[in-house]
Amino acid sequence: MKFLVVDALAGVQTFVRQLLQAHGFAPDHILCCADPDSALSQGLLFKPNFLITDWFPKATLQGPALYQRLREVQPRLQLALFSFQVTPEQEFEAEAHGAHFLLKKPFTADQLKTEMTRALETLAKDHPALHGQLRDVMRASRPSASMAPAAPTRPVLPVLPPQPVIKPGDRVRFNGELHTAQYVVHRQGGTVVQLKGQASFVPVEKLQPA
Repeated sequence: MKFLVVDALAGVQTFVRQLLQAHGFAPDHILCCADPDSALSQGLLFKPNFLITDWFPKATLQGPALYQRLREVQPRLQLALFSFQVTPEQEFEAEAHGAHFLLKKPFTADQLKTEMTRALETLAKDHPALHGQLRDVMRASRPSASMAPAAPTRPVLPVLPPQPVIKPGDRVRFNGELHTAQYVVHRQGGTVVQLKGQASFVPVEKLQPA
């Protein structure tokens, strides 16, 4: 079960990653991206089973369109959406795509945890091929009936060192030369940037805004 998380806010990416890992999903099965374009390029290779994305209403490639593109390589792709503005039209479109939820920003950690837990439980019931794995994951995430209930815990967001704020299209300096940032990808262990015309990714801390 692989997850693709797409949100411009690093804090949202980190919390969703920690929430999924708390449910027992492997870290290398969770990919985080900051924008739809990089999510599409990475997702076509990653082939996620579940897309959790911001709507990105001002982007050329919006969240629902990203979902449709990724379904070309993963027809049974599941969808969940975030948006700062939730309109009746968005609610209708989210429902038409079968989204597990459309959560209005800003949301609390408890709200997101509730929606994600409900979505995973629905998957365990409605998708026989995933039922065994998700059943075991959900069972492992709950305290044993023979044990006294433990105090509820919340994922703790790590304190990240300050990094340059770089977005796709920004001009940056790397090794003394000017480049254009094409994709920005947030992964476990740090943020990397693919420069236009370059095949490899560069750690964001090695770049300086031009």
